[in-house]
Amino acid sequence: MTAGMSGTGEPPRRRIRIGAVAAALTGTLALLCCGGGSAAFFLTNLGGDQESLVSNEQQCDDEHQVNVTGKMPRMSVYGASQMRNAAIIIKVGQDMKVPPRGWVIAVATAMQESALRNLSNSTVAGSRGIPNEGVGSDHDSVGLFQQRAGWGSVTQRMSPDYAARKFYEKLLKVDGWDRMSLTRAAQKVQISAYPDAYAKHEDIASQIVNALAGGAARTVQIAERAVCDRASAQAIAASGWTAPIDGGVGSGFRTASRPRHNGVDIGARKRTEIHAAATGRVLVARCDPDHNGVRNCDVDGFPGKGGCGWFVDILHAGGYVSRYCHMIEKPRVVPGQLVKAGEVIGLVGSSGNSSGPHLHFEVHVDSDRSFSGGINPVPFMRQRGAPLNGRA
Repeated sequence: MTAGMSGTGEPPRRRIRIGAVAAALTGTLALLCCGGGSAAFFLTNLGGDQESLVSNEQQCDDEHQVNVTGKMPRMSVYGASQMRNAAIIIKVGQDMKVPPRGWVIAVATAMQESALRNLSNSTVAGSRGIPNEGVGSDHDSVGLFQQRAGWGSVTQRMSPDYAARKFYEKLLKVDGWDRMSLTRAAQKVQISAYPDAYAKHEDIASQIVNALAGGAARTVQIAERAVCDRASAQAIAASGWTAPIDGGVGSGFRTASRPRHNGVDIGARKRTEIHAAATGRVLVARCDPDHNGVRNCDVDGFPGKGGCGWFVDILHAGGYVSRYCHMIEKPRVVPGQLVKAGEVIGLVGSSGNSSGPHLHFEVHVDSDRSFSGGINPVPFMRQRGAPLNGRA
């Protein structure tokens, strides 16, 4: 059993100014500004060949081959030419033996820098005469990654293959790039004036990689091999997500018998380490009061007690919020702290409205921590290569 959260499906709480925290998390997240004079693109719903895109994204095969010449799926404002550019970026990464996490980072970087368009530059001589998909004006930057003169000639930098290869070459020289947050890894390569701007593209970039390369963003590197749907604890999927603990799901999301159960319960022994499901900023880390308003989370709870016990909420890029309830003791993180995917944030317990040791885990969308923002975390995590029940 888990939190019967005060009749609302959530812990009673002081209202958090999510907008302000989100701004702190990703800096200029709300702006799609950046080098290259790219226009503002807002990523909303899937468009165009939605069915084929979703179908491709749901698969995770062993080869993860990408076709750079065939028919391209479409996503939101990203048309065929932009998706083809993404396919080229992925293919170059494959040829260079870069793990899929690198493909997601590279695609997200090109999304920020050029909206996946091969841009010329109104101030760079000769660039307008090279095949392009738009005109930028940021210094002497051109191409998908808005690379400047030190990266190569104008012709080279406006070749998607060349530009992608140069990006990967620099990325691979960054020590520990595959364990960094996407925005930090991208910034190490790009040295952008907007270092926090890449994070907002991670989820859509993962969807694009999945659609174009057979679910590759759902893989985790095990023994130098990309394995589907196995991300857990400190093993991070290429999507940037991981299951917070190992274990099977017991009580499910909003079941007929428990329609206000806004997450899932994952069984585990007391003091099992709980890991952050993705990089983000801690919103809340405290003891949730029970139905009587009492905060006594350092003891085991019981069914009907009410409250989430010791719990943590984390805001992630894309407006996702993850929640972790019933910890045995005070969380190891504090509000405002930036945590990495896989970082230990607390220990499994049975505090609050609970009948035994387990992790109650929730995912919310649109930065909405209320009951209405909750979604079923099982398919959400599975689509990110981090299934909660240890299998796809």
